[in-house]
Amino acid sequence: MDFTGKKVLVVGLARSGMAAIKVLKTLGAVITLSESKKKEDIKEADRLISMGVEITDQSMSVFQRDWDLVVKNPGVPYRTPEMAELASRNIPVITEIELAYIVSKPQHYIAITGTNGKTTTTSLVYAILNKAFPGKAHLCGNIGIPLCEIVMENNLMNEGGHYIALEVSNFQLVNIDKFRPQVATIINLTPDHVDFMGGLDNYYKSKTEVYRNMQGSDTFILNTDDEVLAEYTARYPVKCEINSFSLDSTDKDSYIKDGYMFIKGEKVLPLSAIRLVGKHNLQNVIIAVSAAKAVGIDNETIIDAVSSFSGVEHRIEFVREINGIKYYNDSKGTNTDATITAVKSFDKGVILLVGGFEKGLPMDELKKHLAPVKKVIGFGFCGPRLVKELVGDEGIVVGNLEEAIAEANKIAVNGDTVLLSPTTSSFDQYSCFEERGEHFKKIVNSL
Repeated sequence: MDFTGKKVLVVGLARSGMAAIKVLKTLGAVITLSESKKKEDIKEADRLISMGVEITDQSMSVFQRDWDLVVKNPGVPYRTPEMAELASRNIPVITEIELAYIVSKPQHYIAITGTNGKTTTTSLVYAILNKAFPGKAHLCGNIGIPLCEIVMENNLMNEGGHYIALEVSNFQLVNIDKFRPQVATIINLTPDHVDFMGGLDNYYKSKTEVYRNMQGSDTFILNTDDEVLAEYTARYPVKCEINSFSLDSTDKDSYIKDGYMFIKGEKVLPLSAIRLVGKHNLQNVIIAVSAAKAVGIDNETIIDAVSSFSGVEHRIEFVREINGIKYYNDSKGTNTDATITAVKSFDKGVILLVGGFEKGLPMDELKKHLAPVKKVIGFGFCGPRLVKELVGDEGIVVGNLEEAIAEANKIAVNGDTVLLSPTTSSFDQYSCFEERGEHFKKIVNSL
């Protein structure tokens, strides 16, 4: 597509919107930014104006204008009257990942999606790629770095053959068109983002978009242990090569046996090389190693990278031990399945801190896995509901995270674990899960 003179509306700024604008400016597009903030509250406003970008609000009249293309920030809801107005006139709406893909030379994209484990898996994929292809490996996507930013910084509009570990959320997958990864996976499917997507079926279906355009020798890494994933891959068939894996059986392409990880029948990685704890991390590792083998990386490089990888921040992250009490930051546990995974990493004595923005997720499944939990403490907007549904009157409800930690410290004894795994997002009191996790660590480190 020739962008010269094309009228492009960018909906929502943030980091991804700014990155998209830089790409569009380079390509000669006529750019308008539609932003919910007032112009005087946009810190990049002067720079945008100097680039020739028109800044408007998000009123319907903006969406009723004629546009050649709309680039939507993934955080902007897609089921709105404004989006319906664009659709009624067949105006294409894409995200910045699609934009980056269509303007770049061919690259090696490894796309990781799923409900939980995306950040750990994508980070490990990048660690392996960076060992194998230093200078030509990149980490981006939902992990916080826009793909458009990587395109601009590494001249990918003119240079191909780079290796891109791309974490992709369902928000980013909703508006793809041509995006086609060389390797992709859906780690797992569990309830999340029901508020944004308007139902579980919409959410699960959106994840299958990651492989919609894959074909031929592309590789889809299939988790055969996930029953919901099996249902959706049957409903929306994969049209490329499949590398199936299981942690529970050895009759799939990739599996665990005799202390080793086998990928397509080849003994690749000794389990002793893995520093991450928990069965869920074995799943993350087998996916990352499968992806590495799919792009031709040798076993020695894989073992070297995996043995050096110690995990990611805010995901069952050990913070500190005080008087025999351990504190773990799992602020990225923003749904019930993530919290179940975190709780199952411990045997007993867990003081579980839950709460935050109300996403409407039921607590029934988490309630079945509370055996290691000694006490549940709820905080924030939905803290009272979570405590009521999980443990009723046996729980404790407070207003904020600082008060939750204070209550936990009154209860905790030598051998206990204070675990922040909120089960929901942070937007009632924080801008993001990272800010919540940093606040938790600051409080704990000041004890």
